[in-house]
Amino acid sequence: MSNKDTFAFPTPASEYGGHGTAFGMTLRDYFAAGFASAQATATSADTGLINPDYVDPRDDRSVAQKIAESSYALADAMLAARVKS
Repeated sequence: MSNKDTFAFPTPASEYGGHGTAFGMTLRDYFAAGFASAQATATSADTGLINPDYVDPRDDRSVAQKIAESSYALADAMLAARVKS
């Protein structure tokens, strides 16, 4: 299993009464979600809201695309830093 496929909250079946292990989100997804939340908060700080459909005319990418792409790039960097530590 690669570092990107490591699960954030693996739970054995004995802990939730199910069958098999519930893996949930990957650690990469967990890190990206944290970064996306922070970026959305920073983006909406002036207006109190975020328009995910707004397309930047400079590069034809929406706010949602930019946040998602940069969140996963930051998550990948964080995972790489974990390997070096």
